[in-house]
Amino acid sequence: MTRKVNIGNVTIGGGSPITVQSMLNVPAGDVAGSVAQARALEAAGCDIIRAAVPDREAVRLVPAIKAAVSVPLVADIHFDYRIALDCVAAGVDKIRLNPGNIGGEERVKQVADACRAAGVPIRIGVNSGSLEKHILAKYGAPTPQALVDSALYHARLLEKFDFTDIVVSIKSPHVPTMIEAYRLAAEQLGCPLHLGVTEAGTARIGLIKSAVGIGSLLCDGIGDTIRVSLTADPVEEVRAARDILKAVGRGGGPEIVSCPTCGRTKIDLIALAGRVEEALADCRKDIKVAVMGCAVNGPGEAREADIGIAGGNGEALLFKKGEPAGKYPEDRIVDVLLEEIEKL
Repeated sequence: MTRKVNIGNVTIGGGSPITVQSMLNVPAGDVAGSVAQARALEAAGCDIIRAAVPDREAVRLVPAIKAAVSVPLVADIHFDYRIALDCVAAGVDKIRLNPGNIGGEERVKQVADACRAAGVPIRIGVNSGSLEKHILAKYGAPTPQALVDSALYHARLLEKFDFTDIVVSIKSPHVPTMIEAYRLAAEQLGCPLHLGVTEAGTARIGLIKSAVGIGSLLCDGIGDTIRVSLTADPVEEVRAARDILKAVGRGGGPEIVSCPTCGRTKIDLIALAGRVEEALADCRKDIKVAVMGCAVNGPGEAREADIGIAGGNGEALLFKKGEPAGKYPEDRIVDVLLEEIEKL
């Protein structure tokens, strides 16, 4: 089990619930737009929000976002240790920074001392496209162990100055490499692990790659916090992450089960299931909802759900806790289903 790390009012590691992260994609200079997007992410169920802070002027994002949302804020920093110091002073909850990239041990010590004094953890973010030259020379390619060695290199720089409040991510766009790297990290590191497939792609392929990579590791019992990286609206990242957690039995909210349809289907199940999924996108109730299309498997599956419908011949039977609760026309059944879910 990994050790616990506190990020503002959220704890990760040590058996704590797995948290969902996303990152703002509004230009850092647009403070109002960043605040609006942070609010949208919080409303979608994001547990931890990250923002790029590319220069010292962008540090003004920290108090603005902190004043607007209650979820912890992470500052994403590259190379300039002064930005890290400024963000800590501004009240950020966590820093994402690689100590080996900020220009010498004295600068590492300054950041470590400031973060320790403020109770701000540091995430080391390793990915296959930015390995250190000495590690790449040793392995010849960004192998799984090369990625872990890079994480160890950065962690030891912090530990040299008695800083151990560390989270590590080891990402690759190649899913098998990412999976193996995190498995090695789980054996060799005791800190919380932030899971993700970097540069995963568009909403369609990115979700598939993330579900395979993140989901496989979660099923292994590996991972403390996750981010689904998509070339899409960050709100979609949060919804995708929540769906992955539900798929592996680690998340809350509605679980929707629906059949793939076949030649027996006599109801427009694809449209009905789509409407139900869209309507429940932001629902937080821990319920199982069945949307089934015929009399062969449908009633049985619907009976196993908290609430569900089994359709046929342009109408559908509503089930509640395994018991029939009425028959309705196809054009009314989704409204009825949603009304009943509201009562649960």
